[in-house]
Amino acid sequence: MTRSNEPTTYELTGERLSPRRTRIDTGDAEFVVGKDVNPVEYFLGAVLGCLNSTATMVARDMDLSIEEMNLRVEGDVDYASYRGEPSDARSGLQDLEVTIAVEADADDETLESWLEAVEDRCPVTDNVENETSLEVAVESA
Repeated sequence: MTRSNEPTTYELTGERLSPRRTRIDTGDAEFVVGKDVNPVEYFLGAVLGCLNSTATMVARDMDLSIEEMNLRVEGDVDYASYRGEPSDARSGLQDLEVTIAVEADADDETLESWLEAVEDRCPVTDNVENETSLEVAVESA
């Protein structure tokens, strides 16, 4: 991770392996979406992974020692639109709920301040809570 005021640009590529599998190349690593988990599960895992990483950094900054932390995310998807069926529901996840169970050397007030900072600093949850522009284009191969 860069320590400058300049934004970090991520550029990943994907290659269709099958109707349900996509190889993702990050430039540093590769993984296959759809091999072990579906794209929604990868996304939800990214939410938990980023919260874990951010929570750890915030705890370090606050001089808190985390002994144990378990995270859980839950959300609903109505797959009717995805399947091309008529539906009034959005095609994406709705109403995500995250629970972080933490054992740390802190009182409840300190943990509330910690959680507030985690929510403020986590890049992935920021993208869930706030609109991020998305442009999708097609080009012939």
